[in-house]
Amino acid sequence: MFNKILIANRGEIACRVMETAQSMGVACVAVYSDADATAKHVQMADEAVHIGGAAPSESYLKGDVIIEAALNTGAQAIHPGYGFLSENPDFVDAVEAAGLTFIGPSADAIRKMGLKDAAKVLMEQAGVPVVPGYHGDNQDPEHLAGAADTIGYPVLIKAVAGGGGKGMRLVEDPADFATALDRARGEARTAFGNDAVLVEKFVAKPRHIEVQVFGDGTHAVHLFERDCSLQRRHQKVIEEAPAPGMTSEMREAMGQAGVRAAEAIGYKGAGTVEFIVDASDGLRPDRFWFMEMNTRLQVEHPVTEAITGVDLVEWQLRVASGETLPKSQDDLSINGHAFEARLYAEDVPKGFLPATGTLTHLQFPPECRADSGVRAGDTISPWYDPMIAKVIVYGPTRAVALEQLHRVLHQTEVAGTVTNLAFLGALTRHAGFATGDVDTGLIGRDLEALTKGAPVSAATSVAAAMTALGLIETTEQTGFSLWAPSHRTLQLAVGDVIDLDVQVEGPNRQTWTVGEETVIAERNGGIWTIDGKPMPRVAISGGRITVFESYGQAFDVVDPLDRDTSAAGDTNVIEAPMPGLVKAVFATVGQTVQEGDRLAILEAMKMEHSLLAARDGIVAEVLADDGAQVEAGAALIRLEEE
Repeated sequence: MFNKILIANRGEIACRVMETAQSMGVACVAVYSDADATAKHVQMADEAVHIGGAAPSESYLKGDVIIEAALNTGAQAIHPGYGFLSENPDFVDAVEAAGLTFIGPSADAIRKMGLKDAAKVLMEQAGVPVVPGYHGDNQDPEHLAGAADTIGYPVLIKAVAGGGGKGMRLVEDPADFATALDRARGEARTAFGNDAVLVEKFVAKPRHIEVQVFGDGTHAVHLFERDCSLQRRHQKVIEEAPAPGMTSEMREAMGQAGVRAAEAIGYKGAGTVEFIVDASDGLRPDRFWFMEMNTRLQVEHPVTEAITGVDLVEWQLRVASGETLPKSQDDLSINGHAFEARLYAEDVPKGFLPATGTLTHLQFPPECRADSGVRAGDTISPWYDPMIAKVIVYGPTRAVALEQLHRVLHQTEVAGTVTNLAFLGALTRHAGFATGDVDTGLIGRDLEALTKGAPVSAATSVAAAMTALGLIETTEQTGFSLWAPSHRTLQLAVGDVIDLDVQVEGPNRQTWTVGEETVIAERNGGIWTIDGKPMPRVAISGGRITVFESYGQAFDVVDPLDRDTSAAGDTNVIEAPMPGLVKAVFATVGQTVQEGDRLAILEAMKMEHSLLAARDGIVAEVLADDGAQVEAGAALIRLEEE
């Protein structure tokens, strides 16, 4: 076993690897960028090395600097985590050339699975079922369109070097193929530097089911399946293991297909073989096809650990250090059910726009496993993925585990940034998801209902107001003037402005007026109740108050002397919604544009965001160039006054 390893990653996965490695007596070296100098993974490590600037290209993607850090600190091996350099075969070659061990598969295995088209040919040869499609080298648009006609619409255009839904377009009508191809290629070129695509048959009721495999370079086992069908724009939202509705016959077929895929490339370490499943007629062993293999540890690996009792990071370290597979296939079994929900800093009402901010409060209930790379006081940076945590629960049955997930999400407390917490909670109450009737289109079909914000109750407003006015910790003199009970007013903003009025009748009773409603706050035995119900927990930071009700509702105290009466929304100016890199500007001075036209692309938090014209008009000024780094709120394009 190694004495010391370097973890070439950041955030929750770096912390996750350290937890297991340190418990095994293995010292851990962290690497960090300028933006991560005080990050959780840095403070957890036995030692840490600064490797460059905030941008990934200046730090976490600098393989030579990372290898030098490993050599200088005496690390014997490098664990790549996921993302960044984890599936870069050139990095693997460089690690091994430096005399270090790469905790993962060989460069050859990564290369064989790195391009979707070549990987599918290899899988066909290994007897793994593959989706009907065109995976050839001829990238002529007419040839690709002809292939689509042969396959039959609807089809998917997918970037050969793609992942995460980038460079992917669904085409349902032949007339739309050329436009979709151009857009897919442009996105692929930007994201991967490779605009080659493949064309596949689109499955009508698709489920995304993947198989966790583990190999020692010669032999492999599978650790059963995970269902990742709950997706939004090809990004996983909630994962679970095992897959609902799975039959023993189908599990055996998928598991063996995963093992054949791993053994065909001499796979070593943890990997995931992803399959697309046609669930239009239930789960059948002749209705699943290979999509791709992720040659690394997956984000959702904790649900597999929960149902198998296996620590996959421990297995990674043992196999990389030369040990054989810890268990045979017959030693592995499923026990219970697990879910993982991905908690992100993102603005759901604004189209799930990634968000930044300082986490003024962060607390998870003890009934869950929360894998997180941030703590209260940390900042969600615009440079990296905005994940706050992976919230994992386990139960003896799917129904119990799902109810546990609902409870845990409801009790999770986050303040300081907007999150998708309410959206995740709504999914736990979705009727189809509850019965296991899921497919990758579920969220898209019911998006409006799932993202509908909870109304702000008068009682919740009172909890915020009591905190703002300091009316929780009261004494016998609280609220009284010389002759009569005190009367106070307050305005809170939560989208709309709420007017509140309170009559403090003593240290243990307050009568509030919220609009036309009257709310009574009383304290008995030291505990406040509002309209007879226990007062929810509250966090305050500056003028922002977060009440942990309905997954957290944030209020701002309105200063009546500083009301911005002009904030009606300026449709003349297109602004950057967050800090980021201006990837492209399409507008030119004097150009006539229509509402919804794409005027620029902003790259932030590992995603591209199209900035659209809010109205018809003529471009008056272009205020940013391609390649400019801008702050949130920066004016990029201005239209002429109407």
